[in-house]
Order: sequence, then structure tokens, then C-alpha cells
Amino acid sequence: MRAAWYALAIVLWLGACARNGQDPAADAAPDPGMAEQVDALMARYQGDVPGAALLVMRGGEPVIRRGYGLAELETGRAVTPSTNFRLASITKQFTSAAVLLLAEDGRIGLDDPVKQWLPGLPAAADEVTIRHLLTHTSGLVDYEDVMPAGLDSQLRDVDVLALLEGQDHTYFAPGTDYRYSNSGYALLALIVERASGMSFQQFLHERIFDPLGMDGTLAYVEEGPDVPHRAYGYSEEDGGWTRTDQSLTSAVLGDGGIYSSIDDLARWDAALHDDRLLSDASRELAFAAATPTDDPGIAYGFGWRITGDSLWHSGESIGFRNVLIRYPQRRLTVILLSNRNDPEPHETALRIAELSGADGGG
Repeated sequence: MRAAWYALAIVLWLGACARNGQDPAADAAPDPGMAEQVDALMARYQGDVPGAALLVMRGGEPVIRRGYGLAELETGRAVTPSTNFRLASITKQFTSAAVLLLAEDGRIGLDDPVKQWLPGLPAAADEVTIRHLLTHTSGLVDYEDVMPAGLDSQLRDVDVLALLEGQDHTYFAPGTDYRYSNSGYALLALIVERASGMSFQQFLHERIFDPLGMDGTLAYVEEGPDVPHRAYGYSEEDGGWTRTDQSLTSAVLGDGGIYSSIDDLARWDAALHDDRLLSDASRELAFAAATPTDDPGIAYGFGWRITGDSLWHSGESIGFRNVLIRYPQRRLTVILLSNRNDPEPHETALRIAELSGADGGG
């Protein structure tokens, strides 16, 4: 029940804003001293520059909920809490949730050989399982390393599969080491499609976004629905800002193709506190330290990094830098989404978490 109130807090907040004639993009009335400190930390995002959206949820209530700077420089459109940013690798927690839902349905097994679903992979992938893909322990070749020279169109998840079908080697024997793998999550999106009979976009919409009321969130493809309230990505070059919104890999969905807002991610965060979406057993699997990583202070679960009592993931792609940090036992979440190549927001989010009652262990 506590988690239900957590989700309801956002809805009540938006409703109260509407009834009182308030701008729903305004601050969520934090402690004045804390607000000043947070604004100081977010100063680089303010003004006529690519901006950011920041949400701090504490005890089920929005303590900070606001936008900074611009979502689109060319029109002067401001960032608001409903602005949708490309999540980049924060997408991986949704891909893993899709896999877990299918496992709950009995459609797949976490220890299924990947070649059961993608039989065109070479012999080197014979021992790779779905669990290896989820935990970055497959050893599969990074598709970015084998992209053909002179490529002039965006890759899709199925193109990643085609590239890997021509790579009959792995970096290490599956399950013996850790190496962060966008390839693995692209393959997971294809497995979701083959096991469900739906496109990856449709599965996410029907099984995750729609049930949770994440109305503005989608896995974006050029021929599909437009991204509502879209933030465009920018990079700083020669003292100015250049739009760098898409790259050759931006259309690969499983590893980084979701767009979402801080308001929709508040609903996602709420759903991770109870069994409204995933069972207790599935959430326990996702949040468990399945493997150490190349950083001795960080473990990895299913689409989540684990540091101390925090669950988190960053997301970085051309023109976007994001981070989502959860402290479930403390009922504290910090989400910082930005449409610019710099600064990397993780340290800023940790400092905001400290101001909000965490110990900075994210």
C-alpha cells in the first residue's frame, strides 16, 4: 500500500497544480535552503542552454520537480517535468523488465540458450544464455566495434544480430567475466519480440508503459509515433551548441532507445516498490548483485548497477547524459535527465541525494 501512495503522490501533485492554477513545471516546494543548494548544483543547466529535468522523491512525495534550461534551442522551448529525453542506457532496466515479464508468463527461461531464440548466431555463442545477456557476462562482441566503415543509415536491433552472426568468437567464455555489452541488450529486445509475437515497442507499451500510466514514454523509431514534448540533444563545440540528436546507433532500441520524462519515471519508480508490474521474485532477481563489474565498488543485477544500498543506472548517448538513482530502503529517488553532452550528471545527482538524506553511496 505504501508504494501505491508513492505513485499517487505524483497524480495528486499534478491535480493540485491544475486546481490551484499553478504551473505543473514549477518546483515542488522543497525546503528553501535545500532549493538554493540544488539550484546552485544545477546552475550549468540554467538559461538559454540545453537543459535538464530533475526529480527528487522522498518518502513518496516530490521534493524537487522542475526543469532547467531549454529542450530545443532553435525555438526557445523550455524543459518541463513532462519533457521526454532519450534515456540511453537507462533503457536497459525496461528491457530487463520485459524479459522478466515473459519469464513470469512461462514464455522464456532465464537460462535458455540465446540460440534457442536466435539460431543464426555462430557456434561461439552456443553456451550464452539469456541470464548472461542480462548481466553483461556473455562475452559477445560489441557491435560498435564491428560496424562496417562508411555506414550511412542507422542500425536497428536486427542489424546488430546480423553483425554478430558474422563474429564466431567471444571476448571470454560465457559466465566467466564481466564486460558491459550493448550487444546483449539489443539481442534481448529481439528475444522479447520472438517470444511475445509483438514488436519490442508494442510489448513495452502494452505490458509496461500503458499499465503504469507512462503516457508520454515510448521506444522511438523514425517511422513510429513522434516523441511528445521531445528534448533534442546538443553538444558543445567551439564555445557554442550544435544539435547532435541522433547517431548511427540511436535506433537500436534494446540498449538505449526509450524516451521518457521525470514524471513518467516517477510512476516507473513507484511500480518497483511492489508487485503491480513485476512479482516479488522478479524484482529480487533484478536488484540482486548477480556479478561484480570492472569497478570493485559496483555490482550488476538485471539492468541495474548496485552500490551499497542504492540501485542506479546512467545513460549516455550523443547529446544526452542521464542518471537514475534509487535508495529503496530510504524511500529516496533522484532522477536527472539532460539533453547535452556535458557535464556527466552522476556526481551532481549524488550530491543532491546527500542533501536529500542519502549518504552519497550511489
